[in-house]
Amino acid sequence: MKILMFFLLVIWAYSISVLERAKLHFFRFLIGAVGLFFFMMVFFQPYLVSILSKLVTVVSGAIGNLTGYYDAFYEYSLVLIKSGNTTISMYIDYECSGVIEILAFTALLWFFPLYNAMEKFMYSLIGILWIFMANIIRIFIICVLVYYYGNNIFYFAHTIFARIVFYALSIVLYFYVFTKSQIKRQKVGNVLYGHDIK
Repeated sequence: MKILMFFLLVIWAYSISVLERAKLHFFRFLIGAVGLFFFMMVFFQPYLVSILSKLVTVVSGAIGNLTGYYDAFYEYSLVLIKSGNTTISMYIDYECSGVIEILAFTALLWFFPLYNAMEKFMYSLIGILWIFMANIIRIFIICVLVYYYGNNIFYFAHTIFARIVFYALSIVLYFYVFTKSQIKRQKVGNVLYGHDIK
């Protein structure tokens, strides 16, 4: 398996260098971002899931302690939601860790041709923090809805409503990092956003 991964890594790096020399920027971005995401998932994801699950549980637990809606046990990546006379458990696992969204954003950003290395580093930190906090908000929404409406609403809260909120916040991040910056740096016309100065 390690030999196969090494072979794929060499092919990927060589493909990027060929596309760079050929000035095929779109294909370099596409193959580069997809490849980087794949390799980060293979090499880093197993470690990041454990770390992110515990971090999400710790921060969510702090909010739960302040509001009294739920308790968290970071050692087990577990959230216990009080609802009437019952307690509902929610395990912060692979899906709830936010690892896929964080790695996807990072892979896209590092092959996005608009920014220099320092800007990519800064936007990586901002994006990771944004996605992490969006995930905390998602967990909080699930817990609040379950706290008030019981276990019957868990599926709707977890799978639909809180996920819509999470992806709406992700769209805001993607708009500011990718779309708005791309439009502003194209220097086409006189486009201003909000409080931008000419």
